[in-house]
Amino acid sequence: MYSTLRSVLFRLPAETSHDLALDAIGAAGRLNLAGQLARPVPAQPVEVMGLTFDNPVGLAAGLDKNAVAVDGMAALGFGFLEVGTVTPRPQPGNPKPRMFRLPEQQAIINRMGFNNQGVDALLERLGHVRHKGVLGINIGKNAATPVERAVDDYLYCLRKVYSRASYVTVNLSSPNTPGLRTLQYGDTLKELLGQIKACQLLLSQEQDRYVPIAIKIAPDMTPEELTLVAGTLVEQGMDGVIATNTTLDRAAVNGLEHAEEAGGLSGGPLTKTSTEVIRVLAETLNGRLPIIGVGGILTGADAAEKIAAGAKLVQLYSGFIYRGPELIGECADAIAAMDSGR
Repeated sequence: MYSTLRSVLFRLPAETSHDLALDAIGAAGRLNLAGQLARPVPAQPVEVMGLTFDNPVGLAAGLDKNAVAVDGMAALGFGFLEVGTVTPRPQPGNPKPRMFRLPEQQAIINRMGFNNQGVDALLERLGHVRHKGVLGINIGKNAATPVERAVDDYLYCLRKVYSRASYVTVNLSSPNTPGLRTLQYGDTLKELLGQIKACQLLLSQEQDRYVPIAIKIAPDMTPEELTLVAGTLVEQGMDGVIATNTTLDRAAVNGLEHAEEAGGLSGGPLTKTSTEVIRVLAETLNGRLPIIGVGGILTGADAAEKIAAGAKLVQLYSGFIYRGPELIGECADAIAAMDSGR
């Protein structure tokens, strides 16, 4: 059924079809019909960051920035959901068109630029959802906020979402907000995470509830840079790392239509790169921090490979767009089969 629907949606501009599909899933959730769009995914509980996830396959941030389809997405069988990236103030993002499909590689290029309705609108909408499972909220900085004051935006959002989130993801790795990726390195990263950690601990005391914080990193780092980043995450007391965001590398799509568009590349070309990042992180961290794997998961085998490389959980984005809800159960089954064979 999804292949037929996709053939219709793919005749439309990428962002238009994205918005239509998201609205439809949201409506199906409100009408309790979303469960009919996918087969049930058997319970496969996993403990990560002190939380119990229904199964290890989640929805990555970026697909439902404004939390318009939480109940619908949950009914499709995801073990957890991550909404956002959300910023302190609403912002329109970059000029359109800003999302492009490369179907030959089951890939997407986007330069959305954290388009969202702002943290207050997201929280208001979350106040009406029925979903009781694990919900991550991904936070970022407004484009107009200078990079040297980025921490102000992250702390503002952290304070706002803390009481509603199961975990919070700090997005330092989008390629579509100028200067953002510079926050991933050296003393800048240490200072930023130090302030975030202090805020987290204060909030946990005030609210008598500890909410884990994960850091989402880029795939475009050398092994040496990854090792340094991993050390800083441990040193600053972070609770998890999400690997990875989209890539700027175009080697796998050279010559294809839209390959030269600016923005982050996701989907098939990212599969091996993100898995290798997970492998390097796993070797460096040696179990000190859990890894959530995301990037180029197009089949159940891709998901199992990320778990084998060292991830505890996986998230879907582009693969979900190309494959539809059936990919969720396929990934859960593949991970379960791998676990049972260990």
